[in-house]
Formats: sequence, structure tokens, C-alpha cells
Amino acid sequence: MIIRIPALRLTPLILAVALFMEQMDSTVIATALPAIASDIGSDPIALKLALTSYFVALAIFIPASGWIADRFGAVNVFRAAIAVFMLGSLACSLSYSLGSFVSARFLQGIGAAMMSPVGRMLLVRGTPKAELVNAMAWLTIPALMGPVTGPLIGGFLTTYLSWHWIFWINIPVGLIGIVLATKYLQIPEVEAPGRLDFIGFLLSGLACAGLVLGLSIASLPALPPVLGVAMVAVGLVSGALFVRRSLRRPVPLLDLRLLSRPMFRDATIAGFVFRIGLGAMPFLLPLMLQLGFGLTPFQSGAITFVSALGAVVTKFFVARVYGRFGLPRTLGVCALIAGALTAVHGLFTPETPWAAMMAVLLAAGVMRSMFFTGNNAFAFGDIDAPEAGHASALTSVGQQLSIASGVAVAGLILESLQALTGEGLQLVHFHIAFAIVGAISAVAGLLYLRLPSDAGADLAGKAPAH
Repeated sequence: MIIRIPALRLTPLILAVALFMEQMDSTVIATALPAIASDIGSDPIALKLALTSYFVALAIFIPASGWIADRFGAVNVFRAAIAVFMLGSLACSLSYSLGSFVSARFLQGIGAAMMSPVGRMLLVRGTPKAELVNAMAWLTIPALMGPVTGPLIGGFLTTYLSWHWIFWINIPVGLIGIVLATKYLQIPEVEAPGRLDFIGFLLSGLACAGLVLGLSIASLPALPPVLGVAMVAVGLVSGALFVRRSLRRPVPLLDLRLLSRPMFRDATIAGFVFRIGLGAMPFLLPLMLQLGFGLTPFQSGAITFVSALGAVVTKFFVARVYGRFGLPRTLGVCALIAGALTAVHGLFTPETPWAAMMAVLLAAGVMRSMFFTGNNAFAFGDIDAPEAGHASALTSVGQQLSIASGVAVAGLILESLQALTGEGLQLVHFHIAFAIVGAISAVAGLLYLRLPSDAGADLAGKAPAH
């Protein structure tokens, strides 16, 4: 029996191959961090550089992804992005030191920076408007399933085979994606774009890399602190020059003038603050469960995966909640509760029942998903249709930088506590770290609660899924 999939379903499913690979990879690695650190002779906290380098690569190359796709052909760039991601995955599996692993993750990030944005671009261009919502739903399925299955798959492979397998499985999946894209994707191309703002691209890249990686390096005992300070300084100067250049150019790489729109500015700032806590979670929790509680990677993944399930659950009722209570109040309360639940992670001990931990993780996942769904909608409440592309690029860069900052902040807290106490990594250090990042996330709630209750009233009940 031959199952024939309609063309309008086939395109999003092909694009979803890459999206699933990226989403799953970003979650499986967190579960395997202690095993990777032990194998390559590194400190588990130092591997925060591998996480941050990936997100920094995303922040650097996402702004140029649209121009590159238009210049060299979106389908060609999509296939090349999968190939680069596969090459980075192979390099990760062959890593023998902290430096080689960080470099390999950065290469993966370059591929991921092109896969998702270009994939969504291909979907929009190749799908009739009447079918776009349905096609987006098909594309969203792997985005939801990746984080759910990632911790379980990563924990199983790391515990019963080896951590190398979490990267090797990307190779056959990527090959399937390339073959299907070559055979079935027939997307009309657009006219070649104008010249890329290379200087702006260089300045934004230096700003992103300098600030986030500088903060991560500054506290590493193996490197001189002055190196981290110097990188932060370069990042600050480059960021200032980039802002100046962007405000003067008619078509900048990232249009910072959009931050003058109140709703977009408020959502961007609140989202950035909130995601610091989100970025810290995949780094702190598996380390605490494995190093502090003595669980295996598979046991750790079996606990943490329920957080992603919470995101799936919210899709069935979130619009009704926004319609009943309004966006600012709902977002403010969700952020406060999510911050408090993050801090509650600091109360976990090896004696805490798994069911209790999973209940907290599930509730936190629900609150975070509700916040992100509404925050994403609120951001575009005062953005006109022609500006949507620039706003989306600016939002994407901010998201990656905030998540990378969360990992950097979490690592900095743990390393600082070790230095202050003169002891090795202790369970109490994780408890303090969870309390701090939870408090940071809760600040986003205060930012929303200060807004008028009817702000974004026309969006309530119509928020797009995160």
C-alpha cells in the first residue's frame, strides 16, 4: 500500500526534518553535559561555553540569513545549512578537548542559524495564503516534539551507549532532509537583493560574541580574567558602533528604530529578562540531578522532559485565558509564577520524590509557554506588515542572546560560589543559583504589571503559538 502525501503537506514536513533535528539537538546535549565533560577532561561548568557558543552563532548569523537565502537561492541555502549542521555534529562527536567541542558547537550554530529562518521563508513562499495556517501547524509539530523527546533520547543514548550517539543520529536525519529537499522542494526564487551591510554584520557579530562569551570566559579558572574583560569591552564598543550605524542607515541589518514602538520595546525587554531564566534551566537542572543527586543521564532526562510537555498542554487553552484576563495581567502573573517555580527548583534534594519534581517542572513549563505565546503576540501589536521581517529578525537575535546570557549567568553564579566558599561544586550552590535566576525571570512580570490592563486588547485571544 502506497501512502501519498499531498504537496501542501509534503513541503512543511520536509522543512520540519531540519527543525526537529535542531530542536532535539538543543535539548539532548544538556542531559549529556556531565558525561561529555568527563570524557574530554573538562569541568562540567566550563561546558557552558559550548552552549553559549551555539546561541552566539545563532545571534550572529540569523540577521544575514534572509539576505544569503535571496542571494544564493533559498533551497540551496537550506540544503547547505543542513550539511553544515551535520558537519558540526560530526565534529562534536570527534571532540577531544573543551576548545574543539566549543568550536564544533559554534559550527553547528551557523548551520542552525540558516535552517530555521530559511525553512520558514520557504514555507511562506511555497504555500498559498489560504493554506498557510494549516502548513504552519504541520511545521510546528516537530518544534513541540523535539524538546519532549530530546531529554529522553539524550539520556538513553548517553547512559546505555555513549554521548557520541546524540550527534551521530543527526547524520541520517540530515541526509534524509537533503534528499527530500532536493527532490520535492520547488519554491520560486526572488530577485537578488542589494548589497549586504558587511560592516554592520561585522559589528553586530563582535558585539554578540564579545558580550556573551566574555561573560562566560571571565570566571573560568583556566583562563586569565583579563581576557573575559577585554572581550566584554570589545563587545560594548562594537555594540555602540553598531547602534550608531543602524540608526543612520535607511535599511540597516537590524532596524533598532523599531524599539521606539512601545509594545515592541516592552515585549523585547521583558522577553529578554525572562529568557535569562529559561536559558539557565537546561544548564543547571541536568547538572544538579546528575552531579548533585547522582542520577544517570537517562533518569535525569526522564524527569526534565515533562517541562516541554507543559508547553504542549497550553496550546489547548491559552487563547481563552488571554481573552478572559487580557495580555498584560496574564503575562505579568505567568512570569511571576514561573520565576517562583524556578526558585522552587532550589528546594529539590535527593530525597524529593520524582513525582513532586515533575509536577513543579510541568507547572513551570505551562507558565513559561503561556508567557512566550502572549509575549510574542504583544511584540507585534504595533508593528506594521512591511516591518514584520525586520521585527522578526531583531526578536530572533534577542532571543538567542538572552538564552546564551542565561547560560553565562548560571555558570558565573556557580563558579563565583565555588570561589567564595573555597569548595568544589556543592548542592547548595545549585539551590542559590535557582533562586537568583528565578528572581531575574520574575522581573519580567513586574514590567508587564505596570502596563495598562487593556494594552494589546485587540490581540487577546488571538495570540500565535510559540
